[in-house]
Amino acid sequence: MDPAACRRWWGLPRQGSPWLHEEVGNRMAERLQWFRQQPQSWLNWEPVVGGLEVHRALRQRLAQATCFVHSAQPQAALSATREAPESVGWTGFWRRREPGGPARAEPGTTVQMLWANMALHAQAHPQATIRQWHRHVEVDGFLMFSCLGPDSLSELRALYADRGWAAPSHSFTDMHDWGDMLVGQGFAEPVMDMERITLSYSSPAALLDELRSLGRNLSSGRQAGLRGRTWRRQLEQAIETGLPRGPDGRLLLTFEVIYGHAFKAPPRIPVSSSTQVAVDDMRAMLRAPRR
Repeated sequence: MDPAACRRWWGLPRQGSPWLHEEVGNRMAERLQWFRQQPQSWLNWEPVVGGLEVHRALRQRLAQATCFVHSAQPQAALSATREAPESVGWTGFWRRREPGGPARAEPGTTVQMLWANMALHAQAHPQATIRQWHRHVEVDGFLMFSCLGPDSLSELRALYADRGWAAPSHSFTDMHDWGDMLVGQGFAEPVMDMERITLSYSSPAALLDELRSLGRNLSSGRQAGLRGRTWRRQLEQAIETGLPRGPDGRLLLTFEVIYGHAFKAPPRIPVSSSTQVAVDDMRAMLRAPRR
């Protein structure tokens, strides 16, 4: 993946959240019933990309929990996730603001749940991102995430390959590799599963517009430079004739969605004849309940 292209993608202004991301987020939220204890604090990683409606639903579901957000555009994210317009009140001689929404996650913020919907497949350095997530999660807290898997856009990839074109997107990682990365960065007990969602489109233009809202081709081997209107017409014609259609005649495109969750285990302290343990690690070990 091209790191510069990734930075540009995350820095783009956004007016709303993609429909597919909202749907995936709702399906991921159903998995919260698997946890006996609901988190008392949580962090939403890139909430605008991950789904604003999902964010609001989680805020209602976890009404007593403290909420934080992390975003490449923090002010825009805070504004988008605020439930009510910012109000200003007066208490004696002190001015008090009531933002009515989550707080920005600072580097030292730790929470019981980190929520990252449809973000990981657009990270140029995913292991560094997972390592950052690990720092934000409290001991015995957990991570919940989703992302696209390698079978996504399979019909479009086959169409591009038949015509000798470069792949339409960067490659996506298999769920077993994500599980290995989670363990490698300090998470424990990862549980991974996947499903395939097939969307249908009335026209090539509608399909391309949807893809543009979902992401970009972040491959370092993508076509250099911009393509013109002639290429766009060729692409739409290829999609019109080359993609499969459903019984109703609509164009079909498959997305593989990977879901995962994992816990942050207490730190493992090597034991020898003389062992030094950091105070923070000792506190975490003493506070952690026995599983």
